Amino acid sequence: MTAYLKLDHIDKSFARGGQVSEVLSDIRLTIDKGEFVSIIGHSGCGKSTLLNLIAGLTKVSAGAVLLQDKEVDSPGPERAVVFQNHSLLPWLTVYENISLAVSKVFGRSKSKAERHEWIMRNLDLVQMAHARYKRPAEISGGMKQRVGIARALAMEPKILLLDEPFGALDALTRAHLQDAVMDIHSRLGSTTIMITHDVDEAVLLSDRIVMMTNGPAATIGEVLAVPLTRPRRRVELASDRTFLRCREAVLKFLYERHRFVEAAE
Repeated sequence: MTAYLKLDHIDKSFARGGQVSEVLSDIRLTIDKGEFVSIIGHSGCGKSTLLNLIAGLTKVSAGAVLLQDKEVDSPGPERAVVFQNHSLLPWLTVYENISLAVSKVFGRSKSKAERHEWIMRNLDLVQMAHARYKRPAEISGGMKQRVGIARALAMEPKILLLDEPFGALDALTRAHLQDAVMDIHSRLGSTTIMITHDVDEAVLLSDRIVMMTNGPAATIGEVLAVPLTRPRRRVELASDRTFLRCREAVLKFLYERHRFVEAAE
C-alpha cells in the first residue's frame, strides 16, 4: 500500500559564503491519510525547515517529498500552512482574508454563492462567524489564529501544516485552541503535521510523535505512537497512565539530547 505522504531519504543543506550547513540528514517517514503527527525537538534541530520542505516553500537537497506518489517541489493549495504569526492581511476583514484564499483555489469551480457558503462554513468550524466583519487589529491573538486555521481549512488541503500555531498565546487560550483543533480533526479527519516545543500538547493531540535529534545534520531519533482513544479530554488524561507514559518517553528523549549538547560544549 502506497503511503499518503512519504519523506524519502531527505537531506537539506544551506550554502552561504562558501560555507555549507547541513540541517537535515536522511529523513525517512511515512504518514497515513487522516493521521495527526507532531514533530518535536530542541531549537535548531530543523523542525521548521522540515515543515517548509513538506509545504514546498524550500527545496530538498537530496531525496524527495512525495504526496500521493507525486513529488512536492513548490507551494500548492493542497498543503496549507498555519504559522505561529497569524499572517492575516491587516486591511482586510476576517471574511475577506478567507475569501482571498477561497477565490484563489475555487474561483472557477464554485459560484459566488457557493464560495460564500464555504467561507461561512469554515468560519463556523472555528467559531468565528460572529467576527466576520472585524479586521485583525480588532480581535484577540487566539481569534486571529482561529481565522488562520479557518483560512487554511477553506483551501480544502490534503495536508494541514501547523508551525507552532499556539506558541505566542497565553495558556488558557492555547488550551481552548488545542481543543478546537482536536474537534476539527475528529470532524474532518484531516491529515495534520504540527511543529511544537510543548510535550503535553504533542501527546494530547497526536497519533504519533516524531522526535528529532539535535543539529547540525539532524535526523529522526525516535517515533512514538500515542495509543490514546479519541475523543480525548485533557482533564481525564491528566492522570491517565498511557498519557503519562508517553509524556515520560518524550521528556526522556529530549533530556538525553540536552545532555549530549552540554557534554559537547
